[in-house]
Amino acid sequence: MDYNTEKSSYREKLIEHLFVGELLRRLWQKGIYDVEFIHPEVDQSGYDLVVDCNSIFRHIQLKSSHQDAKVQNQKINIQLSKKPSGCVVWIQFNPKTLELGPYLWYGSEPGKPLYGIEQLPVAKQTRGNSTGYKAERQNIHILKKKEFQKIPNIDELLKKLFGIIDSSVQNDVSKNGLQEKTKC
Repeated sequence: MDYNTEKSSYREKLIEHLFVGELLRRLWQKGIYDVEFIHPEVDQSGYDLVVDCNSIFRHIQLKSSHQDAKVQNQKINIQLSKKPSGCVVWIQFNPKTLELGPYLWYGSEPGKPLYGIEQLPVAKQTRGNSTGYKAERQNIHILKKKEFQKIPNIDELLKKLFGIIDSSVQNDVSKNGLQEKTKC
C-alpha cells in the first residue's frame, strides 16, 4: 500500500502543521514573537493560510509534494492575486522522514501584489461532461514548476515572506537564552 497516495489528505495537513511549526520555531529563534496564523473556513479565495508578522500580511497558497514526485505544475486560484502579498509556497519534503525542504516560491516582495497569474493558462475541469468535454475553470490557472524560484531552507523563505534579511542572526541559542536581533 502506498501511504503517500492513500493518506494524501492526512499527509497534506501534517505537512502544513510541520511548516507552521518550522516557521514559528525559526521566528522564535530570531527573537520575533509577534506572529499570527489565520486559516480560512472556506477555500474560495486561493489561500490556505494568512500569516501576520509585525503587520506584514501574507496570504499563502500551500502546495506540497515529496522530493521525488514528478509533478510539473500546480493549479493556482486567480483570487490570490487580489490579496495583499499573495504568494504560493510549494513545500517539497522527504517522503520517509517528512523533513521539509527545499521550498519552491512564487510571489512578490512583502506588501506587493502577486502579478502574472492572469496570463497563465486556464485549467480545465478534471472530469468531462457526458460528451467528454472538459470545461475551463476560469478562476484556476496553471503555474509551471519552472516559474517557481527554488528556496533551499526556511531562513531564505522567511526573507521572501517577510523581508527578514539580517544575516547576523545567530542560529544557535546562547547560554542566556535567545536574543532579539531583528524584526519582521
